[in-house]
Amino acid sequence: MNEMTQTDLEMSSTQRNLVALGTIVRREVTRILRIWGQTLVPPAITMTLYFLIFGGLIGSRVGMMDGIKYMDFIVPGLVMMSVIQNSYGNISSSFFGAKFGRHVEELLVSPMPSWVILTGYVAGAVLRGLMVGAIVLVIAMFFTKVRLPHPFITLTTVILGATIFSLAGFVNAVYAKKFDDIAIVPTFILTPLTYLGGVFYSVKLLPPWAEAMTHANPIFYMVNAFRYGLLGVSDVPVWVAYALMFGFVVALASLGLWLLKRGVGLRS
Repeated sequence: MNEMTQTDLEMSSTQRNLVALGTIVRREVTRILRIWGQTLVPPAITMTLYFLIFGGLIGSRVGMMDGIKYMDFIVPGLVMMSVIQNSYGNISSSFFGAKFGRHVEELLVSPMPSWVILTGYVAGAVLRGLMVGAIVLVIAMFFTKVRLPHPFITLTTVILGATIFSLAGFVNAVYAKKFDDIAIVPTFILTPLTYLGGVFYSVKLLPPWAEAMTHANPIFYMVNAFRYGLLGVSDVPVWVAYALMFGFVVALASLGLWLLKRGVGLRS
């Protein structure tokens, strides 16, 4: 009887956690779709301009890059750039908004485990990143023929990239004290790293010192892994990119859980 009761309690706890997780994810997705004019339309317009200017006008003069037509070369980088920026921006603004409105305190005092809170917010941010990435990929089809020689690598890379920057956005939101604080990292760190991460050029064109610096940029590995998935070419071994991405996921997830358990920046 005691064993049956213990089992029932464990099942009940699991069910509660799943319901709580689904509720957070559903709320995040509803938020994204409710303000779709702010979450989905601007990235589509921005990436269309990138394809027109860099791919169409400048690309016609550049010609080939690493033996690939320049328009095709920049597609993976632009998709990953949009996924990274939107995953990061979604969770940093959403979680800081909950913290600013003191909604997050209700989550912290509930019996909900920290991993449920973190997973729910990260899942919502990843879904927004994937939605924007899919939109950009569809836009790219109007400019060039999109191939998919390695679909598994393509999908796993974009999910891991979105997860990494969702977790990074969560950490940013935890430490942020005002709305201006969540814009500092994207402006002064994320954007420069993205532009210098091989989105618009091959690292082979750089002088040795610049090539060495580029290899210290984590976004460079994500862009190249995704480029391998779409085009079958990469400036770095794919296994190195995966090892780096998994390492970042573990490190940032551990940090996020620790911050939630300690209540750093969350409890008044």
